Amino acid sequence: MSDNGDLTVRTLAMWGIPLSLGVMGLKMVAWWVTGSVALLSDGLESTVNVVAAFIAFFVIRYAQKPADHDHPFGHHKAEYLSAVTEGVLIVVAALLIVNEAIGYLAAPRMLDAPVLGLAINFAAGVINAVWARLLIRTGRKHRSAALAADGQHILSDVVTSVGVLAGLLLALATGYAIFDPVLAILVAVNIIYQGWKVISQSIGGLMDQAVEPREEEAIKRAIATHAAGSIGVHDLKTRRAGAVTFIDFHMVVPGTMSVRQAHDICDRLEDAISAVHEGAKIAIHVEPEGEKAHGIRVKVVKEA
Repeated sequence: MSDNGDLTVRTLAMWGIPLSLGVMGLKMVAWWVTGSVALLSDGLESTVNVVAAFIAFFVIRYAQKPADHDHPFGHHKAEYLSAVTEGVLIVVAALLIVNEAIGYLAAPRMLDAPVLGLAINFAAGVINAVWARLLIRTGRKHRSAALAADGQHILSDVVTSVGVLAGLLLALATGYAIFDPVLAILVAVNIIYQGWKVISQSIGGLMDQAVEPREEEAIKRAIATHAAGSIGVHDLKTRRAGAVTFIDFHMVVPGTMSVRQAHDICDRLEDAISAVHEGAKIAIHVEPEGEKAHGIRVKVVKEA
């Protein structure tokens, strides 16, 4: 990630704290004026959003620290810890919603001041929708797992708000107050699913998961078309660590090739790979011909 990318991610993470507090305040006001259990559940999830925003802010700052003696590969993976935590918080929020809603199934009640409450909750949902889209887009662009997870978390809050509003409008239209807690429970099930997706994706990063197939193909093409002079490339490996992708492979060269010539090919390859995969950390092991190839191989395009 570039310095500008780091600054953008940090800035958005910082602004996430006051914005989440403001949205939570709006949703709790909506619950206070209506007495709706569904709106209370929506507000409870927003309290989790506040905690998640604080976690994301501090973890992103830590993850962007430069490599040091104790962490020579950097602190990038801290973002995955934040993302896993956010996934767990999403699930916790859903369970809180279920707990509140179950208590109202036996004795549902109609809303007080429904128009005002729904209008306030709708406004909070619109703010969250715009903010979630910005976080997810920026997180993916700059490969910030924590920022993207925060956006996914807020997006689950938007889904909650939409479900809650639909349920309350249905309850008001039909006169059946039972739709209030029932819709809250259905929305909670969807939130649990979203939380599981965030957790599973983040665990993949912690487990050194390889890049996506389309990204690997781009890396292979860059190697194949810029490794002229070498005999072959094999044992290609990739792994993600937050905003950084680590790429290493073995390059076979003629036994008579000088160190300078081999080094020039390595420089050319590093520039080509960085052009298609910004922020990559590349390690190339040069081998003399005769070594047995293994792992993922890349067919080198020969010079004309």
